Amino acid sequence: MKVGLLECDHVRSELLNIAGDYREMFPALFSAVAPEWEFTFYDVCNGHFPSSVNECDVYICTGSKSSVYDEDDWIFRLKDFLKQIYQSKKVYLGVCFGHQMLAEALGGKVEKSDVGWCVGVHTFQMLQHRKWMVPALPAVNLLMMCQDQVMKLPPDSTLLASTPDCPVAMFSVGERMVGVQAHPEFPKKYDQALMELRVERIGATKVALGIASLELPTHEIVMAEWLKNFAESIA
Repeated sequence: MKVGLLECDHVRSELLNIAGDYREMFPALFSAVAPEWEFTFYDVCNGHFPSSVNECDVYICTGSKSSVYDEDDWIFRLKDFLKQIYQSKKVYLGVCFGHQMLAEALGGKVEKSDVGWCVGVHTFQMLQHRKWMVPALPAVNLLMMCQDQVMKLPPDSTLLASTPDCPVAMFSVGERMVGVQAHPEFPKKYDQALMELRVERIGATKVALGIASLELPTHEIVMAEWLKNFAESIA
């Protein structure tokens, strides 16, 4: 399975010692469930895109400090590339910004949420069961780090999961594209470091609660298994 990682941001230099950049985090996550996956890295936030959508079987789109509604050239190019993925019927897995990009590129709407930042561990209640969701769980705990949220789903979408503070926490478009507003690739240590760096932006109380929530168990390997099953069932 050839997997293209669409890198929409890079880890800050002072945090690289925790778990590396996204090109280290995502292969590390999926190595537990899909060690045979072959990753190719595309630094799209710096203008490096696949020359053809056919270069990979599956595309994973990462998180970003940018917003999908920002008017940067690479964001416009990425929206066009997502439309190519949709039309070519390739598999797409969107994480955080990548989840929001799936909505925005295909006719949905993303905005800053009235609840502010979602950080730390949040419980995703599964609203739909799909055959690729094995092991089947009614809810999963996942790390979040976002302020923007999907407010309107694009056509041909199915809402898969919700949290109290994030109604559109996971959704699919058609049979080959799925997004999740979480960061299963983040180690807890990295999530905490990000919160500590963003206290002024997030708010001290919310950061304190977010750090305390890291004591809860999380299901990033379950999510990785689900995404692997999803990709391999249709790629």
